[in-house]
Amino acid sequence: MHPIRKAAVTATALLASAAITLTTGCESGSTTEGSVAASASPSGSSRPGCPTALAEAKQAVKTAEDVNAPWSGPTSGPRAVPDKTIVYIAQTLTNPGVAGVAKGVQEAAGIIDWRVRTLNGQGTPAGIKAAFAEALALEPDGIVIGGFDPTSIAAQVEQANADGIPLIGWHAVAAPGPSENPKLFSNITTRVEEVAKISADWTIARSNGRAGVVLFTDASIPFAKRKSDLIKKELATCSGVKLLSYENIPIPQAGSLTTKRISSLASRFGDRWTHSAAINDLYFDHAGPALRAAGRQGDGAPFNIGAGDGDPSAFQRINSKEFQAATVPEPLSEQGWQIIDEFNRSFAGKSASGYVAPVHVTTAATSGGALAWDSEGYREAYRRIWEK
Repeated sequence: MHPIRKAAVTATALLASAAITLTTGCESGSTTEGSVAASASPSGSSRPGCPTALAEAKQAVKTAEDVNAPWSGPTSGPRAVPDKTIVYIAQTLTNPGVAGVAKGVQEAAGIIDWRVRTLNGQGTPAGIKAAFAEALALEPDGIVIGGFDPTSIAAQVEQANADGIPLIGWHAVAAPGPSENPKLFSNITTRVEEVAKISADWTIARSNGRAGVVLFTDASIPFAKRKSDLIKKELATCSGVKLLSYENIPIPQAGSLTTKRISSLASRFGDRWTHSAAINDLYFDHAGPALRAAGRQGDGAPFNIGAGDGDPSAFQRINSKEFQAATVPEPLSEQGWQIIDEFNRSFAGKSASGYVAPVHVTTAATSGGALAWDSEGYREAYRRIWEK
């Protein structure tokens, strides 16, 4: 655990379980309002709309908020293979998750004495294709597909495969671990099903089973679209939770579009809008000015949760209670280290580790003032494996 988090957790541990008692009151729609129950208003009934689902959600959230989760990843593997070069292709470095993993890759490569070059795809198909072409021209030992769909550059992926260059994805395909089509040595991600479920469960628990929810996604990214669909599915397990609107905003355009959309949503739904979920914390980076202009308070409704990626700016908003209440953080630095470890296993002729980081929820009551989430002890574990 981060030292600053450990120091603060003792004083806030009791608050974590007490923080899910608010009473407020989503039929699915695509930027249009479904039928909203009268109890969706903060002045509606305080009785939970789904007792069984609510109890299950509260238990799941309690488990996911555990700040003392130890390192549960690999403790054995091949020693460091020397003198390798890796290229990290970022979908866009404006995506804090993609950028955070890139930093972790750089840090771990420095420990293992490898070279890393990061290329920015600029969030466009043309930019990603150009970056991948540049990566192939560099003839690296391995390439990271950082946050984009490898089927969008299928010919180049096939070229890398033909050239014997191992590919490792981060949020590149839906499932963690090795992939045959497209061919990836491994894909590093938490399980999207678990992230989506705990995001929806947090909303159910935080609202005591009565909420009006807006869901933000980027439907152009299959991984993100699936995550938001799974969030919708889990929200639907609670009859007192109504989906007010499903907002499709491409991540590269989040800065220019989110503020306008939020202003419109606040005007349309008023107090019925009590909670939000987004496939990425980035959307809430642009929410504050519009919500403030609509008369909302940073520590009040809508209570917002990001279903990834837990970047430092999200932690800052959560810690200061500025229009974000929770995040389901990817352990970004830890996953960067895992990428280097998986490449090392590939170079040594070994199989992928199969490790998948467990899901976690961070709130102001559990962050301890920290600006990131990682399992305790991963750096030491990987260094022992690599003999570095």
